[in-house]
Amino acid sequence: MEFEDNLDSGISQKPGKLSRDELAKRGEELACKHVAALSYRIVKRNFRFGRVGEIDIVAYDGDCLVFIEVKARQDHSHGAPEASIDSRKQAQLKRVAKMYYYVNALSNVTCRFDVIAVDIFGGNIDIRHHINAFY
Repeated sequence: MEFEDNLDSGISQKPGKLSRDELAKRGEELACKHVAALSYRIVKRNFRFGRVGEIDIVAYDGDCLVFIEVKARQDHSHGAPEASIDSRKQAQLKRVAKMYYYVNALSNVTCRFDVIAVDIFGGNIDIRHHINAFY
């Protein structure tokens, strides 16, 4: 019966593993703590512009506006987290960033795109911060 309950709940995860949403939330929390420790000033989390897409973290590093994409993994069966930021994803992030500028009436503000990869393997956490990851 336990097997049927798992099917009904829609959760298909291995014991001890976080669900996809829990993993994403945990990864973003760790990334926020990481950039805060670097003295970044977080101004927005999960900025979404309609169906265009979402940016996980928007922060200032000094005077530079930083759009941060966070990817978390519990294993590397689908590759390292940062490897999933392909040219299509980069183009989507750029479109959302343009909308952030538009919505907030920003001009003459320099920006960059960072990627933070978070590995959560058992009790071990590894954070890799790729500054200016793409243009």
